[in-house]
Amino acid sequence: IDVARQMEAARLGSSEALGEILEQCRSYLLLVAESELGADLRAKEGASDLVQQTFLQAQRDFPQFRGTSEADTLAWLRRILLHNLADLARRYRGAEKRRVDRETSLDDDGSLEGWAEQLVAESESPSQCAMIRERNEYVERALQRLPEHYRTVIVLRHRENMSFKGIGQAMHLSAEAARKLWAR
Repeated sequence: IDVARQMEAARLGSSEALGEILEQCRSYLLLVAESELGADLRAKEGASDLVQQTFLQAQRDFPQFRGTSEADTLAWLRRILLHNLADLARRYRGAEKRRVDRETSLDDDGSLEGWAEQLVAESESPSQCAMIRERNEYVERALQRLPEHYRTVIVLRHRENMSFKGIGQAMHLSAEAARKLWAR
């Protein structure tokens, strides 16, 4: 493949020619990315992601590129790749909240035990609170439509947690009559 001919076609606007040039450089850039990407950053971004980002920038900036040979192209792409790698390192090693050394891998001991409890919220979400409030309002409206003796037995049993014997005493009924009234 004639690099000079591809380069000329790419400069004339052929995205296919530029794509072929970049594709010929992929394996070299992957090797560079694999060797330069620190183990701590691999969890954040892979070598192939860095190469893809490099290709996107190369396509955008190709009109400013003045190289003419394969060596010029490789050097230019390598510089872009290393710049992207430096940005990645600054983003995750320098930013306090995203620092890689603050992270704990879920795979450290091969167990996820204990993580679920740490991730679950202690309280209801706003939507859960709204649903509970709506359900309680619905129950209140339904209770208000009941005759007094039915409403009383339900409130004593479910809100006051009274036994049927206690309900019977409070309503001057037997325990069995209180249970039957509650069942109705």
